[in-house]
Amino acid sequence: MAAVLVCTTLVASVPVAASVTSGPAAPFIRVDQTGYPSSGPKVAYLMSESDLGRASFSVRDAANNPVYGGVVGSSAGPWNRTYRFVYPMPFSPVAGVGTYRIVVSAPVAVASPPFTIASPSTLWSGALANARSFYQNERDGPEYVPSTLRTAPAHLDDGHAMTYATPKVDANGNFTGDLSSLGATIDASGGWWDAGDYLKFVETGSYAVALLGIGARSFPAQMGATAGHADFLDEITFGVHWLQKMWDDPTKTLYYQVGIGGGNARTVSDHDIWRLPQADDTYGGSSTADRYIRNRPVFEAGPAGSPVSPNLAGRLAADFGVCAQLFASTDPSFAGSCLRDGEDVYALADTSSSGRLLTTVPYGFYPESQWRDDMELGATELAAAVGPGAQQSHYLQQAAQWASAYQASSNQDSLNLYDVGGLAHYELARLISSTGATGLAVTVPQLIGQLHTQIEQAISIGTRTPFGFGYPWGSSDTVSHGAGLSVMASEYDALTGSTAFSAQAQGWMDNVLGANPWGVSFIVGDGSTFPNCIQHQVANLVGSTDGASPVLAGAAVEGPTNRASTGLVAGMVACPGGKGSGSDPYARFTGHDAVYKDSVQSYSTNEPAIDLTAATPLAMAWLSSPGP
Repeated sequence: MAAVLVCTTLVASVPVAASVTSGPAAPFIRVDQTGYPSSGPKVAYLMSESDLGRASFSVRDAANNPVYGGVVGSSAGPWNRTYRFVYPMPFSPVAGVGTYRIVVSAPVAVASPPFTIASPSTLWSGALANARSFYQNERDGPEYVPSTLRTAPAHLDDGHAMTYATPKVDANGNFTGDLSSLGATIDASGGWWDAGDYLKFVETGSYAVALLGIGARSFPAQMGATAGHADFLDEITFGVHWLQKMWDDPTKTLYYQVGIGGGNARTVSDHDIWRLPQADDTYGGSSTADRYIRNRPVFEAGPAGSPVSPNLAGRLAADFGVCAQLFASTDPSFAGSCLRDGEDVYALADTSSSGRLLTTVPYGFYPESQWRDDMELGATELAAAVGPGAQQSHYLQQAAQWASAYQASSNQDSLNLYDVGGLAHYELARLISSTGATGLAVTVPQLIGQLHTQIEQAISIGTRTPFGFGYPWGSSDTVSHGAGLSVMASEYDALTGSTAFSAQAQGWMDNVLGANPWGVSFIVGDGSTFPNCIQHQVANLVGSTDGASPVLAGAAVEGPTNRASTGLVAGMVACPGGKGSGSDPYARFTGHDAVYKDSVQSYSTNEPAIDLTAATPLAMAWLSSPGP
């Protein structure tokens, strides 16, 4: 169900922890299971309980012919008390298109999973198409996309949903008493579900639209009009249409959430039951306890025309600004409505408030605390959308002021749901350079310097664990942060016309896609070993639980963190290696305070979400292309 996510600073420590094993531990070779670009950096990792530093490795083609070889060399350090040696094995000179394995023959015999080497555009095309299919399967409302997982529309009653004031909730997220109706209904149909549950949040939907929209605008051949099966334009349109319903521009009213994740003793919530989404419109018949399953509440942020929390105001302005840019020539009417909405919601941003930001109810689901980055991104995309003139100059000045304020703040993170500074800085630097604007609160070199500082921090974190990952494996949202760091590294190289961080841009995605201690690609359907038992109701009830088709392809899960959560909901389909089986194939790889469990119960490691997935297609588009 919707995970409780915690933003962890980029400089967290990662001490080595023990792994519980018995008997000799088999060595493993970890690779990026989606493959490697023919002309790019390539690194695999050998992990072993014994010193294999003098062993030789070979790269073998599909016919088992050796095409490249080397000596394993020096260990990068221990992963845990069992796997005390981890050896990076670079093989960048191998450039021929084909299928390969990496083999160590003596003193132990071990081979990697097969992987491909291909041109960047070919290498990532399937994964980009998978990411698009994930968002199609997350669609709510009458405009669902039929698939092997989706056979019916859902939550049609959202088309005339009652609005409510934000309730007070207890420490567990349950509200007291009953909800307070505002007496008016709105059309809240459509939109994507947030995660493995069926809640819909402006907080996460606006983040996904921003990243997908910027990806389609910047990389039309990878994510836009000429991308074929990876064309995200329909999904972006779908996402924007729902956001326009949640931001009622004529009355200047923001609605921020559909559904409840925590009820109370007399009220069933979304997280209390396990079912297909189409069951909800008639769920429980006339049962009073199930009334908010059948008729989902929509929560209002405040009275018409009241100030809007700056994180949501800024990010919505960015969504609508990108929409205006994307559809200016193909659908001017839609683009015009987006620009109007963006300017109006931006103008209502409450930038004087020092209280808790509005995200979701309960706030603990998504405890965002930084907002200057959202305002920077919103002003930047509006400036790009309005075009040359006084209004563009105004928005550029605003964007630069918020960028400067962000740089002066101590609460910073790399690109993810809680902090879009790594994207806003790049977008602003590009626009300043293209317009030649001067006299702003920040300069292009300062924006580039901020990216550089955060990337170097990530590289420093990578030196503390042997796989070089730029974010602590024991923190939340590791997959999302890894993809976000890859995006930032590519952005820096584009702004500087260099390849300074190209190895990191590729390497951090390698880590996400299998070159990690667990040997798992944390994106479903990408690679040969990926999460089989995700906490996602449709995937669990309709899909397979062993990796065979159908799976929720393209879904990025939370990934390793400091604990695997538990909790059964009636109706969950048991998965291989589930509770009571005594089997957890990944337990032996626990280390550096990080655990990964492939279990439907473990939302903390194994739940996908629209925000967690959003950075992965953008990172892949960057790696597929020489630049935007």
